[in-house]
Amino acid sequence: MTSPSTPPAPAGQPAPAPVLGGLAETRTLTGLGAPADSAGHDTDVLVVGAGPFGATTAMALAQLGVRVRMVNMFGWVANGPRAHITSQRAMEVMRDLGVEEQVKQVGTPAEVMGDCVLATSLTGVEIARMPSWGTGDERRGDYLQHSPCTYLDVPQPRIEPIIVGGAAAAGTRISFHTEFVTFTQDDDGVTSTLRDVESGREYTVRSRYLVGADGARSHVADIAGLPIEGHVARAGTVYTRFRADLTQYVAHRPSILHWFFNPVGGFGEIGLGLLRCVTPWTDWIAGAGYDISKGEPDLSEESALQRIRALVGDPDLDVEIIGSSPWFVNQQYALEYSAGRVFCGGDATHRHPPSSGLGLNTCVQDAHNLAWKLAYVVRGWAGPGLLDSYTPERAPVGKQIVLRANQSRLDYKALRDCLPTDGDGDPVDNALNRLNAPTPEGVALRERLNEALLLKEHEWNAEGVEKNIRYTSGAVLPDPGAGDEDWPRDVELYHQPTTRPGAKLPHAWLVDTRGRKLSTLDITGRGRVTLVTGLAGRAWKNAADALKHEWLTCTVIGAPGTADPYYAWHRIREIHDAGALLVRPDGYVAWRHTAPVWDTDEATELLRQALTAVLDLDHAQPHGDAR
Repeated sequence: MTSPSTPPAPAGQPAPAPVLGGLAETRTLTGLGAPADSAGHDTDVLVVGAGPFGATTAMALAQLGVRVRMVNMFGWVANGPRAHITSQRAMEVMRDLGVEEQVKQVGTPAEVMGDCVLATSLTGVEIARMPSWGTGDERRGDYLQHSPCTYLDVPQPRIEPIIVGGAAAAGTRISFHTEFVTFTQDDDGVTSTLRDVESGREYTVRSRYLVGADGARSHVADIAGLPIEGHVARAGTVYTRFRADLTQYVAHRPSILHWFFNPVGGFGEIGLGLLRCVTPWTDWIAGAGYDISKGEPDLSEESALQRIRALVGDPDLDVEIIGSSPWFVNQQYALEYSAGRVFCGGDATHRHPPSSGLGLNTCVQDAHNLAWKLAYVVRGWAGPGLLDSYTPERAPVGKQIVLRANQSRLDYKALRDCLPTDGDGDPVDNALNRLNAPTPEGVALRERLNEALLLKEHEWNAEGVEKNIRYTSGAVLPDPGAGDEDWPRDVELYHQPTTRPGAKLPHAWLVDTRGRKLSTLDITGRGRVTLVTGLAGRAWKNAADALKHEWLTCTVIGAPGTADPYYAWHRIREIHDAGALLVRPDGYVAWRHTAPVWDTDEATELLRQALTAVLDLDHAQPHGDAR
């Protein structure tokens, strides 16, 4: 593993502070004292919180020329591994924002994430292996076909410095040790009260918009009155971080998650003990459930050591325990993501366990959805009505992933039910003997185990959960001729690429003028609205040129630089070669015209109408003070 590196600052911008031992060398990464604009705003957008949602939002906004201030009450980024599964969709966002290679340098690659193991211990009897995240033979092709990016395992303390550094390099003013106190808003902006944690001094910041990225206990969401549905603390888990060299036990079957049918490991809600790899193969987390109705769990070092050695299966294992902490299983999602000029996302709007690995990934996608909309409104490239699309697009996603993550925990019961422990003697021996018996009961239990493993595919290989999102909002114009979408395969397991409005633009490999492969995702995004057409779409190219919007570009697939020699795009585009797709900066299709258009005037009028509707252009108000 390489260490997180600080990206170089663009010419003329202050460099972000170097990362030293997990702390920022200075409390503020970019200079303070920027003057207020002519309307009295100290910044265009104030972001409260520097986690994955907040920092990604700030970076994307700053790259689009918006004045951004980000504050964080702590001294630096996450101090523990927390989120770690980094999906293809999240990596596509990192690719769009220009930090994909930096993230790849600090992550564990997909081929090492590997087969989730179910066993009695690392040295004990192996019960099953569960290929995960498209690493198995049956699903690898699906994942390779549908994205230019791969899964990675990147713990939060490694990815957050890259995102925060990217935000700073793009011009975001970042202040640590700064606590958000409250806000008031009016028709022209938001006035936020902040407190310097060290001195206690309070002061106000005036912004056009406020973004609440302050986590699962969001103060911003509370004050904004966002309705939250669900409940908290359904179950409890203890995580113990430790260091031990377990190479001899795992290198031959590499995986970052190992599950154990072992009573010492803890029979909580999941009913299995866990070893999660942080850094192969010496940095680990041991997880075990506990009964919250019986009070606080035992967090002693003796208890942790006993548990770790039992899960590994080595009573003499040399272990360095770093610390233990409990956490609760929550199931909450916001019904609204905004109130006036205040917008929330990330853990402030969806609170759930780490099962299915959806947390950080959904936070990053919230940010990618929100940032371009705020930027376009601030820059005068869109009307404020565009912001009304944030809740209807992201709230259903938040609800979906909260329910999915919690269901993934409950689905472990199907595995446990295949391992009956009743009878005299050791319960684990009882379960294994019955499971492996050459008897009718053994045959039935093994069939149930097979069915349970297939059920867990909805956690380990649920490609469709993130990739099959379909947005419905004012920022998407339905294709009236398309009809209802059919789903011939399981919508959670299998991705169904399409160019229907509301879907993410499908990935297909193209070839540039030097013969190098580039993705359709590489010729869209980057903060632009992109009109995509084919070699016969000259009228659309002329239309885009005629409208002269600085944020609008036209890409002709098949032309030099975007050749389609594999005919991969040809097969999935679902439009005529002289038709067109309008792709938003976040990579989602806003509108399409499937039939051919040959006349430039017709194409110009159709494009003008689509842009006006999607971006609320009739109400756009340029702000001359934006960078």
